[in-house]
Amino acid sequence: MVPAKPERHFRGPRFKPLRRAVKVPVWGDFFIRIGLALALVFLVVLIHWFDRGGLADSVDGEVSFLDVVYFTMISITTTGFGDIAPVTERARMVEAIIVTPIRFAVFFIFVGTAYNFIIKRSWEKWRMERIQENLAEHIVVLGFGISGSESVHELVERGVDPRNIVVVDPSEERLIEAEKLGCNVMAADATRDSTLEAVKIRKADRVLVSAGRDDTSILIVLTVRALAPDVPISVVVRADDNESLARQAGANTVINPVRFTGLLLAGSARGAHIADYLADLASVSGRVQLVEREVTDEECGSAIADLKSGGRGLRIYRGGKALGFWEDECQNLQKGDIVVEIVPTRNGD
Repeated sequence: MVPAKPERHFRGPRFKPLRRAVKVPVWGDFFIRIGLALALVFLVVLIHWFDRGGLADSVDGEVSFLDVVYFTMISITTTGFGDIAPVTERARMVEAIIVTPIRFAVFFIFVGTAYNFIIKRSWEKWRMERIQENLAEHIVVLGFGISGSESVHELVERGVDPRNIVVVDPSEERLIEAEKLGCNVMAADATRDSTLEAVKIRKADRVLVSAGRDDTSILIVLTVRALAPDVPISVVVRADDNESLARQAGANTVINPVRFTGLLLAGSARGAHIADYLADLASVSGRVQLVEREVTDEECGSAIADLKSGGRGLRIYRGGKALGFWEDECQNLQKGDIVVEIVPTRNGD
């Protein structure tokens, strides 16, 4: 019996245009727009000048070059005082077929320029200031590649408010996904002090670094640590030699995805379900998950096996030292201890 093929859901064709970055600077773009608008105005002036015989001036009866320039400007701006007007059929045809489309083109050029360089920038600056005012105890994700995007999705799944997450990445296209999740985004270079200061790095609760390259990630860690000496930093590195460099740069947690993959492979060799359980622990979508928290006041003095949360305590961190659940120190929890436990998720039985 041939197994049925899984059903596929087609969302329909999506147009994805081929793009590349425009190397024209901002003010260069501005002057190009203004130059194009002036060129169209000059074109209309020439048209009116060569067809000036079809225009009538009710003031002195003569249409000079200055009158043509004047008529062109009031015509393009749709002011229309009526002192100069097209009187022949040809002149009216020129106004209807040639000048009117140019009038709309000039109008849209000026409106688009005003929107891009004045309205849009002012609005974005105002929005950024409002967002910055409310940034405190937030999570900053520097790099939205594979690891960074997965971490943001996992944080949202764990119940973190996406409005409390700030994602920084130089790629506008990558940030579209983060923006859809409801996160605050910034297309910028995370190695720059100005970028980190803009996202209020000193007030952050935690910083997650995943720049895609170990050297860039370590440079970001150095920059973050220089600006925010007390903020916890987690970083992804892929080369074993760079793990110690990342810690020296100031990272509190260094994650090596290659090493973790090796652990899963080795676990599968020792048992068919070990790798499955490790993956279950790492994701909020599994039946159980690992939780790190501080011991509560009512848990002080009790054993790690008697946690009030109902979870299974695995180890505690006391004074920077890791203590396993089998050690004597774990039988008397103290204030300030950090406990790591396994708790069931909403998806668990």
